[in-house]
Amino acid sequence: MTSRKILVIDDSRVIRVRVKEMLPPGNFEVLEAKDGLEGINLIRQELPNLIMLDFLLPKMSGWEVFQQIQQNPELRKIPLVLMSGRKEEVIEKIQEPFEHFEFILKPFEQKDLIGAIKSAMAKSKLPAKGTTTAAGITRSSTYSTGFAEIQVMQQKIMSMQAEINALKQQIGQIVGFINKK
Repeated sequence: MTSRKILVIDDSRVIRVRVKEMLPPGNFEVLEAKDGLEGINLIRQELPNLIMLDFLLPKMSGWEVFQQIQQNPELRKIPLVLMSGRKEEVIEKIQEPFEHFEFILKPFEQKDLIGAIKSAMAKSKLPAKGTTTAAGITRSSTYSTGFAEIQVMQQKIMSMQAEINALKQQIGQIVGFINKK
């Protein structure tokens, strides 16, 4: 019996399978949804331990799914990784830094995915701005914002390193092609 559930909501079967294959083997079950409507229904039924959400989806967009998650305090606690090949469409609707979820740019490598999941899990444990802790102390947003900014910067560094590696590979291919000529 599995103890943790990861929900991957993406209209591309290739992405759903790729995410599933990239996850380290462990004690969890991967659930899949091919559109936003199926995704939000699975979120409510299964209450997964992590949500991987594509931003551009049929039937109900990732933006609409995100809004429904944010409106429900129980669902808002679930770690969330938002995925998209077009970051500019995401930041049109949600301003950076992303304090309560993680963003990963498609296509991504396994280390980027694992880093995004770890960051999303850390961010989900942060209290909302101005919330009161169990000890009755009101936490300022400075700590949360600072921690979130560090997490965002680390993710950007990982993303930039992945882009650099991809560019190096492309340059190598071009040089190889030129050498053949």
